[in-house]
Parts: sequence; structure tokens; C-alpha cells
Amino acid sequence: MKFAICNETFQDRSFFNQCQAAEAAGYTGLEIAPFTLSGEISEISDATIADYRQAAADHGLEIIGLHWLLAKTEGYHLTSPEDAVREATIDYAKQLADLCAALGGKIMVWGSPQQRSLEDGWDYVDSIERAANVLQPAAEYCATHGITIAMEPLAAAETNFLNTAEETVRLIELVEHPNLRLHLDVKAMSSEKKGLGDLVRDNAKHIAHYHANDPNLLGPGMGNVDHTPASTALKEIDYQGWISVEVFKYDPSPDEIARQSMEYLQKVYL
Repeated sequence: MKFAICNETFQDRSFFNQCQAAEAAGYTGLEIAPFTLSGEISEISDATIADYRQAAADHGLEIIGLHWLLAKTEGYHLTSPEDAVREATIDYAKQLADLCAALGGKIMVWGSPQQRSLEDGWDYVDSIERAANVLQPAAEYCATHGITIAMEPLAAAETNFLNTAEETVRLIELVEHPNLRLHLDVKAMSSEKKGLGDLVRDNAKHIAHYHANDPNLLGPGMGNVDHTPASTALKEIDYQGWISVEVFKYDPSPDEIARQSMEYLQKVYL
């Protein structure tokens, strides 16, 4: 198993120091939230991107891709009935793919609950079709860079669209593009009726990426969820991707969370 951590864990420091902290905790991959780099990704220069890549390499890290794709943006939405909004979202997804490729990444995790939730009066079937019509050209463009979009089911507490792996796979199969696959996240998986192991096994052919965390918003092993069933299933299906730590609370400290998470990953996932 290969272990990565999301860079916003250390967003209180420079990118170089983020890489330093990730290396110190034992990670070999870094997953990036675009908003931590710039409020406007089109303004990130080639020279700056080269500096980011060099900083990661200097600390033995691979930049594996992007997540929180639409966080802290305006005007983008996956299921909006407004044609202009969906077209803008497709264009932005292409910009993200360009950034991901320039950084050396291969995965784009599409979560962004606020920018996919259905509003009152939006028909579900129509919304699924609208989402497919955004994701199809986005996946086609990502394919030119060798990048996979990993769609993320999220709990009903966060969004009312794509709450389960089963629902998300139906959308993936509707698009039917090899560069649109499934992302599994332990925090979100814990809200499903199926157990972690069954979710991994049942969706083995679709899984592209995986986040290790806990519903308490901390790292793996820092809450009540036992990851062993998921780890066992990932080994059974010969998962070759990354196990990436994504947290949303930073107490007692980012460095301590990174350390404890790595300790748990090595104990349970290896």
C-alpha cells in the first residue's frame, strides 16, 4: 500500500513546509486541494508549478492529484439546470486537469457537495443526466492527460446527491468512460448500510482512489471506526492505488494527526 496525505492538513504553512511535514510523518504521496495554491488556478505560473514539483521531489513525495475540486469557487455546479453554469463547470474541470497534469498528478477526486446538491423542484432523473453531460466531456479531456476523475459518494448530512457507492456507480456507468471511476472515503462509507469490506468488494472494478479518515473528522484510527474490514478487502481485490489521509479537524495539531494516522495505516493497511 502507498500512503499519501492531503496538503490542506498543513495549510497553515508554505508548500515547501507542507512537503517537509508530510515526509517527516512517513508519507510518500501528497494530494492537493487547489484552493491552497491559489484563489484563481489560472494565475498559477509555470515557474511556480515547477517549484511545487521540485519541493515535492526534494522530500521524496509524489503529487498524486487533486481533491476538493470546486471548494471555495463560485459559478460552478454539477447538476444545475442552467446550461451556462454547466458549461462553465466543464471548462473549469478542464483547467483543473491541466493543473493536475502540470503537477504530475493522475487523480481528480470529485466531491464538492455544495456544488452538486439538488435544489427544490429539480427532478432527480434530469439531474443525473445533467451530471453525466458534465462528466462525459470532463472525463474525455482528462483522458488526454492520463488523469482519472474519481467520483466521491458523500453522506446525506453533506449533500442530497450521490449518497452511496451504488448511486454513484450508476452515474459512472451512465457516462461509461474509463477515466470516470469511483472514489471511496471511510467517513462517507460509514454512513452506508453496507459494511466497509462489502463496499470495497462490491465495487472492486470501479475503485480508483481511497481516503482513510473517520466520521469524527480526524484521521484513521482516531475514532471508533475499525478499518480492518476495508483493508482486508482492498488486499483481496489487489488494490494498487493510494491510501490517502483526509482530515477536517486539526486538533491536537496537524503534525500529531499525520503521525497518528501513519501509525494506524502501517498497523492496519500493510
